[in-house]
This record gives sequence, structure tokens and C-alpha cells, in this order.
Amino acid sequence: MPYPRVNLRHGIPFYLNSPLHGKTSPHPEKAQTSPEITETCSAGAGSLVLEFTVLSRLTGDPRFEQAAKRAFWAVWSRRSNIGLIGAGVDAEEGHWIGGFSGIGAGIDSFFEYALKTHILLSGHELPNQTIPNHIPHESWLDPNQIYSPLSDKDNSPDSFLEAWHHAHAAIKRHLYSDMHHPHYVNAHISTGSPQTFWIDSLGAYYSGLLTLAGELDEAIETHLLYTALWTRYSALPERWSVRDGTVEGGLGWWPGRPEFIESTYHLYRATRDPWYLYAGEMVLKDITRRCWTECGWSGLQDVRTGEKSDRMESFFLGETAKYLYLLFDADHPLNKLDASYVFTTEGHPLIIPRKTAPRRPHKVRNEKSVQPYFDESFTNTCPIPPPLPPLSGSATAARKDLYNAATLIRLHQVPNFHVLNGDTQSRQSDTEQQGPPPISNHTYFPWTLPRSTLPADGICVASKQRHTSVIEFPSNTQQSVGSAFNLMLGNHNLVRMSEGIAVNSLSGLKIGMILEEPPVTSERGWRVYSISNFLLGRDEKVFISRDVLADISDPLFHRVRDAVLVDILLQIEIPDIAPKHNATSTDSPSPKPKPIVEMESSDLGAASLFNSLLQQLTSALREPMATFGPEPAPKIEYKYINIPAITPVGAGVAPLPDVLEAPNPNLKPNIESLSWRRVYFADQACQGKLPDIAPKQHQIIVMRRGGCSFSDKLATIPSFAPHRNGLQLVIVVSNDKESLDEDEDEEDTWGYNLIRPLLEQEQRTPAGVTRHRPIPMIMVGGGETTYELLKTARSIGMRRRYHVESQGLTINNLVVL
Repeated sequence: MPYPRVNLRHGIPFYLNSPLHGKTSPHPEKAQTSPEITETCSAGAGSLVLEFTVLSRLTGDPRFEQAAKRAFWAVWSRRSNIGLIGAGVDAEEGHWIGGFSGIGAGIDSFFEYALKTHILLSGHELPNQTIPNHIPHESWLDPNQIYSPLSDKDNSPDSFLEAWHHAHAAIKRHLYSDMHHPHYVNAHISTGSPQTFWIDSLGAYYSGLLTLAGELDEAIETHLLYTALWTRYSALPERWSVRDGTVEGGLGWWPGRPEFIESTYHLYRATRDPWYLYAGEMVLKDITRRCWTECGWSGLQDVRTGEKSDRMESFFLGETAKYLYLLFDADHPLNKLDASYVFTTEGHPLIIPRKTAPRRPHKVRNEKSVQPYFDESFTNTCPIPPPLPPLSGSATAARKDLYNAATLIRLHQVPNFHVLNGDTQSRQSDTEQQGPPPISNHTYFPWTLPRSTLPADGICVASKQRHTSVIEFPSNTQQSVGSAFNLMLGNHNLVRMSEGIAVNSLSGLKIGMILEEPPVTSERGWRVYSISNFLLGRDEKVFISRDVLADISDPLFHRVRDAVLVDILLQIEIPDIAPKHNATSTDSPSPKPKPIVEMESSDLGAASLFNSLLQQLTSALREPMATFGPEPAPKIEYKYINIPAITPVGAGVAPLPDVLEAPNPNLKPNIESLSWRRVYFADQACQGKLPDIAPKQHQIIVMRRGGCSFSDKLATIPSFAPHRNGLQLVIVVSNDKESLDEDEDEEDTWGYNLIRPLLEQEQRTPAGVTRHRPIPMIMVGGGETTYELLKTARSIGMRRRYHVESQGLTINNLVVL
């Protein structure tokens, strides 16, 4: 990745991890006394591919293209587990600086170049990566000789399209907020939890990028927001707070940025909707009125007061004025060019000619074909724009959410002033007016748009006000849980983890929930979005021990037992293979092996890391201190395997046994024995009556699925008198592994894909008599693997599953441990 800046007098020494460190340095003494700044931004490192690739293709020198692509993939490879990238990155160490992610400053053009690189390179052959052998100056460095050459996949334009698709999917999942009207927030790069709630002026480019990507509806709805913001201030403030409804942190300047008009241009070219011509006219008239000076075009120091800045940025002519010009000049050659050309992030049109004679001959390699990228869940073709209404002529003005963006910007509270004939009056500020009295129209659209463009029967849908609920728990200093749990959290109520927040106690907590509907979630239910001062990302979970919820009796927050799924816990002895310690030796005693408490199934899903931390804590607490003297007798250690099980349906269903629930081994590892130790293995149990000792002297009977119906299997069990050492449960093992694809998650093999077994008849004895006490049955997955594990189990227990409901709906992201 490139440095943010280079001193052209002294250069930059190769950093410590570079293969060329110490070999080439014009001023090594300068490097030691004045280290360079290494913090670059994702946009700066990832926005080189277009220019450098065109340079390489026109000159025949591949080094520029390879260096730029290498920098792009270096940034993309460091994206977080949820697909987000940060704004600042250390060019030498490669770690993120700061934990925020967004679409604006520091990140913007990275996404832009991911898509535009695909557009520019589509239809062209993969690049030549070999430098001509007769380059005269040996100091010209070749990236493909310093490092391994980039692969065909790294050079393929389809790989850049894939990167864009995944980047946009992560943005839509974690940064896109559809409350009131769609907009983008800034979130934590690793958790997705919202961090700031302001609109970035630089983020106005994203609507245009979405247009190029074929995401037309999202582009139109987000562009409406910036149109309303410009209508309010006659410019775009650098930052605007959605929460406060005003300029954020005093950042009210507009230096002539082009992003909004750039998106307006792209949307007009895609839709031909006159709405965007009127939006461009509004921008043009406001700039002319507020920014013209005798010596050029100034920016605005404060959009609220109209104070000018004594500065004219280069991008005003290079981009802002250029996109305005192209918006209104339909016959410009760039608007008629039928080719894969793109504008760079600085507004320069680039194209790679189909046939180019390189300045220097070079060896052409035989490239391997690269399969084009395609995914049905992503937009790979541009949609047809919405049809223009026959009378009003604007599909955008006819949108039912037209006024939602305006009300989010509070346009209904801030009047806009202009004269009836369309000529704006001069003004010094929004409050100090000169000339005739202004006319207040409280417009909700570009003030240049005539009312005739709006449909006469136009309606507006209600703003999206998500249903939320807040629950506050009373403070109770006496509430506590098990010692290991408290110690891990340091006696605090909350601790943030990589997958969410663990809750040690509900005492004094304030939980905010939001109601989510499909397709955002699989089923209608609540999502916890905040706990006290913690904000949660969309995919973060809340972990609470069932012990914390045991005594909670609240209609807004109560524990509910799962009637379909349970967990079977296996206790398996671990062979003692540790070498014996010689007590008479003068050496230090060897440390004893740590106890192993292991959950080998994914029954807790996202709580695996939570259990891992508990495991480390309990192991550390139980580890005895090393002492001299005779070694005590070895202690038997166990591991625990959790297997999900599903209950049956039908006339033959019996309630599960009312047995003491197996403890969580991560919270209570010193378990002598679980509920059941006597197990009988009956294979398929379809060949007649089982021995009488099977139900009388065994607490569990294990059967394989298949061969006969579930009812027939239970009918082979002889009658028996109820006893605590008698039969308590029948476990049927389904051989569902055979039906799974090779790439399916391992947790599916433990029963998550199981269908509830059907007991179509009332349970009967081998003699055909109806059982007075039906036998409880469950089914597990895993086939032969599970069957053999059950054989090795020292004892078996059962753990109920729970979830938490509020007002009759499940809290989907709350996990009960």
C-alpha cells in the first residue's frame, strides 16, 4: 500500500518488512531521524487502479497496473469478518487505524474503483505482466519480481465486480438505515454497531455509483435525501446530524464539492427523468447566486450564513462544473459514446482503446481463461428505469416516499425563499434579507421544480417509524450468578465480546428493542439494538445465562421453554496419557494437564466464543498450584459433547421426562455424573420384541432410524414398571449425513436439518395393548458418528432450550446459555 505522501527531496526509505530494506536509500540518516507518516486511507490506497492501468495499457509497461492492483487487493484483504473496511490503515503494518466504517471520507472512492475497474477492463484481455527485457535503467523496480506475481483472478475484471458486490452487500446490511427514510450511518468495522448518525457530504457520490451498478431504486431514494438537504441550505454542509436535525459539530462549509451533482448527472443519464434537470438547475442557480466573485468561484465557509471562503478548489472546475455542463449538454460526445469508459474519482474520462500499439515490444503470454463472476443474489444487469408518467412527466416526483426524505431533513420546518418568476433574490444570509419581502413556500422538492410536474393525485406513504420498545430493570445489588460467571465478567453487568454482549445481571439495565419484519429477518420478532450505553450491530447477539432469567417474571421479558428442540449432553472420559512425574527428581515438577471442558457441537451457535472464554476461566480456576512431594492420584477428566435433538409429533407423543437439567459444563465443569448412565443399543429395533432387561435395567434405549416406522420401533419395547433406573427416554439416531452436501456446515450434521418424526398411532406394547405410560422419544442426527459417540458416553444428560419473548414475540438475537 502506498504512503500518504512522499518527500521528493529525500524520498522514502523502504520500510523494515520490505524485501528491499537497506538496499536502496538515498538518505539513510534522514530516515532514522525523521520517520515518514504511514497512515494512509482506504480511498487513497485503492483509488489508483484506473489511472495506473490505463498508463500501463498505453505504454506497454505493466508495472503501474500491477502496483495499483496490488494496493487495492491489500486493502480489500483486510476487510473485517462482516465485510466492512475502515477509513485509515497503516501502510507498513497493515492494521486499521480507528474502528469506524462508512461510505464517505477516507473510504468513498475505494468502492467507486472496485466497480469502475470492472467496467473499464471488461472485454479486454488479461494484462501482460512481463517487463520488456531491454529496459535501460536497472533501478526501475518490478512489483512482480519483488513479490509473487498476481494471479489471473487478481487481474480479472470479474474479481473487481465480485469485490464491489460483497462490499455493497456489507454496506446494505450494516450501514443502511431505513428508519424514516433510507440513509447510511457510520458503524464499527468489526461489530457493525452504529457509531455516528450524520450524513457526510462526500457520501453523495454513492447514489451515482449505485446507478452505474444497476441498483437504481436504492440510488433514487438515497439521492432524494441529498436533494432535500441541498434545498434546505442551498448547498451541502460537510456533515449534517440526522439525530439533531442540524449541522454536525459546526462542520457547515461547502468547498464546491461535486459529489451531489455527479450523482444527479448519472441518474439523469440512466432515467431521463426531468426531475434531475430541475435538481441540476437548482444547484446551478444557487452556486451562481452564492459563490460567484470577481476572481472566480469561492466555496462557502458556512452554508447557513452564506459566508464565502477565500479559496477556489481545483475540483470545482474539474468536476462540479464539468458534471453540470454534461448534465445539460445532451449532444456532448461523452453522452453518446458507446464504450466502456468511466470517470475517475477526479472527473477525468478514461477509456482503453481496443487496439493499441505499445511503445516497446513486449512478450505476450498465453493467459488462462478466467470464469466470469456471477451470483444470483447480486445485481449483474442494469434494470429498466421506471416509466415516466404521461402527464406529470417525472417518475421520481410520483414516488410515494417523495416527502419522507424532506421531512427527515426538516424541510417542513424551514421555509425556502424565492420570487414567483423563478429569479432568486440576492441575500446575505438565511435570516438577513434585502429587497422585496420573500415568499415562503416550504417546498419539499427542488425549488426550481414546477408544481405541474407533480401528479395531481399524488399521495405519500407514511414515514417508516419502526416500532421500538424499551425495558428498564430495577437495580438489585444482591443479584448474582455462579462464581465463575462473575469472575469472568469482573462483577460487571455487561462485557462486549466479538460476537455481541454478554449479560451477567439484569440489575439496573435498560434494553432497547426494535421490531423487525421479513425479509429483514426470517420471522417477525424483536431485535435488541441497545443495552444501556452499548449499541449493537445488526448481527450482534446478546448472551444471557438461563440462571439470570430463572426468577424473571415480566410480561415484557420472560423466559420460554422450547417445545421442539432439546440438547443431549454426553460425558466422555478422556484417557490419561500424561507422562508420570518422578517425585524424587530434583527438577521442577511437571505441570499437571489442565481439565478439558469441550463443547464439540454448535448448539449455542454464535455463543461459541463466549463458551471458549468461560472454558479458559474455569480451567484456570481449577488448575492446582504446583507443589513438591508425592504426586496425588491422577484425576479422571471428561469432555462434553452437545447434540441437538428434536421432539416428535402425532398421537403417540409423550412428554419428556421431568429430570434434573444437565448443567452447562463451561459454567460448572466439575460434574461427577449426568442423569443417565445405563444405555441399551437396539440397532434398528424392527426384528421383534426387545429383551425384558432393555427397559427394566436401562435408562435410555438408542435405536437407528429406518427399517420400520417410529411407532413400530416403540412397539418393540416390552412393558415395564416405572422406576428411576428404568427406561426414561428413547433416542433415535437419523443417518442424515448421507443427504448433506459436502460444503454444508458441520452443525447441520448434528440435527439442524432434521424433520420432526411422526408417531401416527398411540403407543402400544409388543402385545398390542395401549401403553398407560407412553415412552418419551427424541431424534438426533449425525448417523454412525453419533451412534458411536453414544456408545462411548459415560453418562448422558438433557438440557432444555429457552428463548426470551416480549409481548408475545421472540427476541431473535438474544441467546439463552
